[in-house]
Amino acid sequence: MTGDLLIRSARPWPTSPDAPVVDVLCEGGLVASIAPDLDPPPHVPVVDGRGGVLLPAFTDAHAHLDSTRLGLPFRPHTAGPGLAGLIDNDRRNWRSAEASVAQRAAYTLGRTIAGGATRVRSHAQVDVDSGLEKLEGVLAAREEHAGRAHVEVVAFPQCGILREKGTADLLDAALRAGADLVGGLDPAGYDRDPVRHLDVVFGLAEKHQRGVDVHLHDGGSFGAFQVELICERVDALGMRGQVTISHAFALSTVDGDRQRELVDLLAEHDVAVTTVAPGVRDPLPLQALRRAGVRLGLGQDGIRDYWSPYGNGDMLDRAWQLAYRNGFRRDDLVEMCVDIATRGGAAVLGRSAGLTEGAPADLVVVPGDTVTAAVMDRAPRTLVVHAGRVVAADGEVV
Repeated sequence: MTGDLLIRSARPWPTSPDAPVVDVLCEGGLVASIAPDLDPPPHVPVVDGRGGVLLPAFTDAHAHLDSTRLGLPFRPHTAGPGLAGLIDNDRRNWRSAEASVAQRAAYTLGRTIAGGATRVRSHAQVDVDSGLEKLEGVLAAREEHAGRAHVEVVAFPQCGILREKGTADLLDAALRAGADLVGGLDPAGYDRDPVRHLDVVFGLAEKHQRGVDVHLHDGGSFGAFQVELICERVDALGMRGQVTISHAFALSTVDGDRQRELVDLLAEHDVAVTTVAPGVRDPLPLQALRRAGVRLGLGQDGIRDYWSPYGNGDMLDRAWQLAYRNGFRRDDLVEMCVDIATRGGAAVLGRSAGLTEGAPADLVVVPGDTVTAAVMDRAPRTLVVHAGRVVAADGEVV
């Protein structure tokens, strides 16, 4: 549902401490006009931006709403080493949560929206232990917040596809049940058979005419090989613009020449990349990816779950983390991180975002003198607007 709205007194990005404030008129869910002292049409609600910085709304391009424990009592981290240890820890504990998957996902999605993100792509684990229960919980959370955010859901084989009989059929059922994309997980490193793994993933994508989002933690030449395999599938099936590689650690663990080859390959096949600004991995080559035209988004990954105690649902906080992990200090580089967290993520999801007339009225107003100041201070968002309607104010959903 779209709406009409007039935002008084905001300073659209790019801005400076002495930039004049303007008004923003939204009509039919789109930005209609940005100018000083606009007269509101009859019956259009008027809200106060209080001189804050106006940004396109954030996009969480990589979340796991099915596993979150945000808002619940803290539990110490108990996972064993490696990817398998993390997966097993989630399996041992997720059913003992104090709230259902739907309740937990809805709460965290609400906090994400309150932080200014109105576009979210969440993975939902599908395996022989949980069946479609986690997917159904995330779909229920999406429905609860349907008027506040655009949410895509990935049917995600967290425990691999080939390791357990029946997983491929469950992924098929998940796509029939409402998942928007089909996922994958380390086709070589975890499932030990990249060709068969990708046969299933891209076979389901072709069957259901859905997009693909593959977790690729494998690094070095091992991971680079899988990037090439994915791009080969994209080329063969004509799926340019419909495939994302999440994490893509291979890009930061090969030498410079090989990195350039991979970046060019991703650009050629219009394969998007998402990062979560991880704390223990070398950062991705953000500037090289953007120069090449690769769609690049930012996500929160797991949020206070059985994988990690980190995460708070705030994409502005994650933009700060991206800047910090890359050692950025200059305003233009910090603002690049904000661009990745807003317009970049929207592009990964195949949606537009901006602050021009005709752009979707998905907006956030953040207190601060400049964008960099807003990133450093991370004050509660003054306003969050989705499709021309206020969906959160002063850090709380409405």
